[in-house]
Amino acid sequence: MARELRKVRVGQVVGNKMTKTVVVEVHWSLRHRIYGKSMRRVSRFYAHDGNSQCKVGDLVKIEETRPISHLKRWRVIEVVQHRDVAEVKPIELDREVLAEAAERPKAEEITTETAEEAKPASDAEEVK
Repeated sequence: MARELRKVRVGQVVGNKMTKTVVVEVHWSLRHRIYGKSMRRVSRFYAHDGNSQCKVGDLVKIEETRPISHLKRWRVIEVVQHRDVAEVKPIELDREVLAEAAERPKAEEITTETAEEAKPASDAEEVK
């Protein structure tokens, strides 16, 4: 295949857990054929990264190539922009959410307190 005819895409690296392979997510849009509304589509490509230079969050340019493995049909040409992405484990997020939930009063406690406060006020009105 001539190099001029190869497809080139720009996307964001969303996975680099494999050796010499990255998963690149490319966003593109098209118009609906009947309604004309613009729709956003996402394609994921497995690309060969020989130097293992890509990290999650990087903006990369990939090029179509011969089949390298079962899923890899693309290779990384260049890293357009290095971006830092905070790597937070789901367990850490769960701990933060649980700590916040423990500080807030439960909904049942709030409703019982408001109901108890409302009773004496209504009894006082009835006495008058």
